[in-house]
Amino acid sequence: MRPCDREKLERSDEEWKRALTPEQFRILRQDGTEPPFRNKYWDHHDRGVYLCAGCHSELFSSDAKFESGTGWPSFFEPICEGAVEKVEDKRFGVVRDAVACARCGGHLGHVFEDGPPPTGLRYCMNSGALEFKEE
Repeated sequence: MRPCDREKLERSDEEWKRALTPEQFRILRQDGTEPPFRNKYWDHHDRGVYLCAGCHSELFSSDAKFESGTGWPSFFEPICEGAVEKVEDKRFGVVRDAVACARCGGHLGHVFEDGPPPTGLRYCMNSGALEFKEE
């Protein structure tokens, strides 16, 4: 996997509120989630690239998307090494690995070790944290 080379992007909450929709702000900046099976990309099959809705960095290729049956868009690997970062999430009495955009720090979803080959990972993302650029 090729490495990412991205400059960090920092904004205040007020700047994020002006740049994002209320739903994007809730997900990306307040660690929100959306309902399964009722979000934009869970059943999306077009070819292209999924971007961070906050800073428009490329995060995942449609080539890495798979049907996880969870109701959220799922990927087995990021588009490049360093596109996303793991962040420990201790909310709800469970320790999980949250996933954030490496460039802007926006909360994207979580990663689990029950995905398909070749990585065995399932990056379970919120559609509201993503945008799609068609190939």
